[in-house]
Amino acid sequence: MTTHLDTVVVGGGAMGSAAAWALASRGRDVTLLEQFSPGHLNGASHGATRNFNPGYADPEYVAMLAEAVRLWGELEADGGGQLLARTGVVNHGTDPRLGDVRRALHAAGLRAEFLDAAEAAERWRGIRFDQQVLHMPDGGQLNPEAALPVMQRLAAGRGADVRHGVKVLDVAVQDSGVRLTVDDGGSTEVLAARQAVVTAGAWTAKLLGAQVALPRLTVTQEQPAHFAVADEGALWPGFNHIPGPGPEFADWYSPVYGMQTPGEGIKAGWHGVGPVVDPDRRSFLPEPAQMAALQRYARTWLPGVDADSLTPISCTYTTTVDENFILDRIGPLVIGAGFSGHGFKFTPVVGRILADLATGEGTAPDIFSVTRPRRR
Repeated sequence: MTTHLDTVVVGGGAMGSAAAWALASRGRDVTLLEQFSPGHLNGASHGATRNFNPGYADPEYVAMLAEAVRLWGELEADGGGQLLARTGVVNHGTDPRLGDVRRALHAAGLRAEFLDAAEAAERWRGIRFDQQVLHMPDGGQLNPEAALPVMQRLAAGRGADVRHGVKVLDVAVQDSGVRLTVDDGGSTEVLAARQAVVTAGAWTAKLLGAQVALPRLTVTQEQPAHFAVADEGALWPGFNHIPGPGPEFADWYSPVYGMQTPGEGIKAGWHGVGPVVDPDRRSFLPEPAQMAALQRYARTWLPGVDADSLTPISCTYTTTVDENFILDRIGPLVIGAGFSGHGFKFTPVVGRILADLATGEGTAPDIFSVTRPRRR
């Protein structure tokens, strides 16, 4: 038996939940399918903190930042709880783009100010600074554990059918739309939809590889950690630290990001350098050399933590070659993928763009096209 539907959203992580919310808010008939149960730890949208880092100079991202500030506010108002804690974010190190970032944010009405290292250290003594610091007060931390249920609840309240524990086994494009074969708790079901919005995260290439010539997507298992707080009086903004050319940075794997997770400690991690994995065959265990290097980082640059007291975390990145997202429509498929470890802050904007693509009410910026050449 085949069930006929209008729009199916495949994947109920952050982006799929936002797309379902946006579509249902427009009165559209939408069904959201998520293969795991609520609150699962298998993808990229769990945990209690993500940095809302405004540190962008590219006009497409800066415009999305300004819209994201507004839409997160709408979600908080409609959902009845805080999703964005405005702790501010500080970017420091040898990043030559900080001046461009400051100018772009000011042009978009977002705040940014330079501080010298001594002033920054006085404000945030848990972090060691050795160069000029860009402070962005409009940044802070988002809470995925709170945000996803809010978006799904609001979507369901506006008519969306939200189904967990339903795994999409196959997606096939047909003349009439999309045929989806799903496993619903051990029984196979066939769904025929006019269109599908695919926001499957690390599973995107597995589902669409035979249907769409996607840009290369690399799935990695990222391994940040929560470090215990050693200085209880320290204030903690979100932070991003760019390494320099000197020998003291020789064992860095990448820039470092971090933030405070209330009740869990100070999160810190390398960006996008974890081992390549199959999302269905992950170990969830930290890579020892990278974790040891992260501890050395904490000893040197985070005097407010205990570098020997930590709890590893595991999540996935699905990364494009240039770290720009994929937001596009190919026939009856709308695709949201490749968020490359920096997409969560844009979640409600991505939902809006995917809804525009599904309804024909708008397009995505060209930098997110499936067919655009991508070069690092």
